Amino acid sequence: MEALHKEPVIKGTRFPVRSIVFYVVKEGMLPEELVKEFPQLTLSAVYEALSYYYDHREEIDRLIAEQKEKRWQKRTSDST
Repeated sequence: MEALHKEPVIKGTRFPVRSIVFYVVKEGMLPEELVKEFPQLTLSAVYEALSYYYDHREEIDRLIAEQKEKRWQKRTSDST
């Protein structure tokens, strides 16, 4: 893993680990489906990201929650 803006990303990409976790763990997408949707990812990179998640679960869950909060704030500010 690499870090971009203090957030773990897939090495050689700007793809955050939290996004892998969101799609696979939270939304139930298969790793193979994710690789088809995002060709810059490899299957081994997806599994490496998931392994990283299980070793750093609290950190990644916090990043996911922060991202949800940012999106919610953006939606509410756009609608006013």
